[in-house]
Amino acid sequence: MPQHVTVGLDGSAESAAAAAWAAREALLRKAVLHLLLVTDAPEPAPGATGGPDAVDEVLAGTAKALHDRHPGLEIRTERLPGRPPPVLAREAANAELTVLGSRGLGGVRGFLLGSVAMATIVGTDRPVVLVRPEHEPRPERGGEASGAAAGSVVVGVDVREACEPVLDFAFGAAALRGDRLRAVHAWSLPPFGRDALALDMALREMRPDVVGHLRNVLAPWRQKYPSVDVVDLTPIGGAAEQLLRAAEGAALVVVGRRIRTSHLGARLGPVAHAVIHHCEAPVAVVAHD
Repeated sequence: MPQHVTVGLDGSAESAAAAAWAAREALLRKAVLHLLLVTDAPEPAPGATGGPDAVDEVLAGTAKALHDRHPGLEIRTERLPGRPPPVLAREAANAELTVLGSRGLGGVRGFLLGSVAMATIVGTDRPVVLVRPEHEPRPERGGEASGAAAGSVVVGVDVREACEPVLDFAFGAAALRGDRLRAVHAWSLPPFGRDALALDMALREMRPDVVGHLRNVLAPWRQKYPSVDVVDLTPIGGAAEQLLRAAEGAALVVVGRRIRTSHLGARLGPVAHAVIHHCEAPVAVVAHD
């Protein structure tokens, strides 16, 4: 079976944006685009035209629009019954990646709410990309933690944990696009109160180690992807905040996800959770051990 990129549809603006992004990604990867709509009930949503005919219209209309825009793209459509999270997670297991709208209130049953996207992410080990509608990369403003270069890929790196799948995905995405990759590792200084001298000394002593750790983590991937121009960023501050700042204007942001289980069920870690909720750029969530 050829490699394919799966996109979840629901008739909303968010899923239309996800489909447009997924079509471009499928072309980059020379993959088939799989348009999938999962319905959890046959009746239409209140106040909207629904049922099988409406579902088919969403699939056919989206496929036609994308084919008109990308005549060389191979597209297949599929409608599946069931609850969206488990069905999408099951289908994601066989896809190169799965693309979802970040929020959605579609006109047919089975729409992709934020809770559905979240449940799909934690239900599969395959990469999932979340796309907001009308995303446009913005030009770089300069500076270590300011806007990312237009078209760049940004990845969050934790040097204390193994994150090979995350880095492989990020480097691969940058290589496909011919883009620069910004690798962000945020860190914090111990509290020194108002002792500016001690703070400055600690900064000068600790920063070289932080920079060295990040370079060591990235070294194998620089060798594997020699065409990728990599910028190492080591801003001081909270990981989520600094990653969001670096992601301004990016074409794609890549975060790892480590599932944490509680009595309330599986959930994402705080950094991945913050990024997928607040980042305007498309966000790829990649599982790692």
